[in-house]
Amino acid sequence: MYSIKEVQIKSGLPASTLRYYEKEGILPDVGRDEGGRRVYTEKQIDWIRFLMAMKDTGMTIEEIKAYLELNVKGEATIQERRDFLVAHKKKVEAHVAQTQHNLEKIIQKIAFYDHVVMGKSLS
Repeated sequence: MYSIKEVQIKSGLPASTLRYYEKEGILPDVGRDEGGRRVYTEKQIDWIRFLMAMKDTGMTIEEIKAYLELNVKGEATIQERRDFLVAHKKKVEAHVAQTQHNLEKIIQKIAFYDHVVMGKSLS
């Protein structure tokens, strides 16, 4: 079992975010110790890491809730969960492709400026 402080260190998330995720229902079943302080299991820490990956790739709280609802329903929803993640993966891949395209434009502009700077310094 881990304290909220330990989870902050392991995840890099502030306690306020962990409490918010719990309040929103996307960090379920957080236990309490005898003093009423939150305690987290290794399984919950794994979920937090997955949750962070989903958030970092643009999944909304509502989408995470929908995924979690499927997860709670158990094995009967494995195909649905897979399809859900495949659809999200496609969105992420499209975003990465667009970001790569934009990066190439930036690189081209830097090369233009490098050429201009080099051209002027040689004259």
